[in-house]
Amino acid sequence: MSTAEDRGAAAEETLSEDEYRDRLRDLPPSAKLVAKVLETDSPLSQGQLAEESLLPDRTVRYALNRLEDVGLVGSRYSFRDARKQ
Repeated sequence: MSTAEDRGAAAEETLSEDEYRDRLRDLPPSAKLVAKVLETDSPLSQGQLAEESLLPDRTVRYALNRLEDVGLVGSRYSFRDARKQ
């Protein structure tokens, strides 16, 4: 999953800073941390996000699902390794 390119193309053009913050406001702390990591360093795989955020893999997956539900991140498959998103 990534945000810079996916969100950059889709969400940032349509979301103002206030809208972005409003969507983040009700999310759990893990999702906020993952969003912050992706703001500074993206695109990243789930494994890279877990390493950068120091969160367990399962927590990163949960956070990414929550971020995707509110339209702040998107996912894509890796062409190098189809098992990764």
